[in-house]
Amino acid sequence: MSLYGMMRTGVSGMNAQANRLSAVADNIANSDTTGYKRSSAEFSTLIMPGTGGAYNSGGVTTAIRSAVSTQGVMTYTTSVSDLAVNGDGFFVVQDASGTPYLTRAGSFVPDAQGRLVNAAGYQLMAYSYANGEPAATANGFEGLVPVQISDQEMTATPSTEGTFGGNLPAGATPPAGPLPSTNSATAEYTSKTSLVAYDNLGNKKLLDVYFTNTGAGTWQVSVFDQSKATPGTSFPYTGGALASTNLTFDTTTGKLTGATNSISFTVPGGSTLDLDLSKLTQLGTGFTVADAKVNGNAPSSIQKVQIGQDGVIYAQFEDGSTKALYKIPLADVQSPDNLTAMPGNVYVQSTDSGAVHIGFANEGKLGSIVSGALENSNVDIAEELTNMIAAQRSYTANSKVFQTGSDLMDVLVNLKR
Repeated sequence: MSLYGMMRTGVSGMNAQANRLSAVADNIANSDTTGYKRSSAEFSTLIMPGTGGAYNSGGVTTAIRSAVSTQGVMTYTTSVSDLAVNGDGFFVVQDASGTPYLTRAGSFVPDAQGRLVNAAGYQLMAYSYANGEPAATANGFEGLVPVQISDQEMTATPSTEGTFGGNLPAGATPPAGPLPSTNSATAEYTSKTSLVAYDNLGNKKLLDVYFTNTGAGTWQVSVFDQSKATPGTSFPYTGGALASTNLTFDTTTGKLTGATNSISFTVPGGSTLDLDLSKLTQLGTGFTVADAKVNGNAPSSIQKVQIGQDGVIYAQFEDGSTKALYKIPLADVQSPDNLTAMPGNVYVQSTDSGAVHIGFANEGKLGSIVSGALENSNVDIAEELTNMIAAQRSYTANSKVFQTGSDLMDVLVNLKR
């Protein structure tokens, strides 16, 4: 063994312990950083080839590992936009240049443009409901847009779908006069109710819905625009019925049996509304309304935002109605601990981590999204202080090896004197 090799090995040990201390210092400094994952220095031996009768000392190499897959304790807050992942998965965020990253740091707050930005300045990404129910792009970030919610602008949503459930009396008999669909002044009906819908500008449209028995287990449903009714008598309506359809019930079970279980019509000044009637029954009791819902909303601004465990961001308007705006996805990789850490508590995929896959919360092995909560760092201060003491002692011991080698080198150099 050469004295130079001995000194080199001591330097290698000191450098390894310095790396360990650097990881400990980083962990302690970020012990209160939301979503931070502790780093640790892992050592492996470096062997130098030897010859018979001689030993060549090698050294130690350092690999830094991050405990990305270890979840920190969640702390609950009063902010809806504070988000945490309970289980596997990462939020997808982007920087100002549009580069996507993964993170567990969910301390999002709206900026001046209404975009949700975390403490490091990264924008939360999600899929928009603007073009219908979103679907995740499994192998890429395409389709994701920054979540942007502004309470300054007013929105109005026309009615496009609804449901109506209830009971039609089984003992009803057909009326003697004309059916409502004829729009005759003497038209007769069995039961009547009204529904509120919204046109394209958010104006309320009151719709009269008539249910008329036409025989054993058969009914006619007709919808009219109430604003077109004759004052004091309803019939006739200017322009006639918006739509009419026939329903057929099983006289034994009281359930719908015919192919028709809905009615479609155009809301005056609005869009086509599909009203689902499949929840109607015909039983031996009076006319009752069990469920009546029509989507759409009048012009109003966003009052507050709600985020579900499935990642759907809902806007609640002043009139109490809600609308789905975005759906937050979660990303995951095969080996999270091998992700490459970047400044700002974010990660990018590496050759060892595997490719990024994107899905929605509660799908497969992905966890759920918790609104009003933050994930603390997974740093244990007591453990880090223990590691610091151990690294300090190891560094001192390696320095003694180097010092001993240096002293012996002085002896060797002075032998010729």
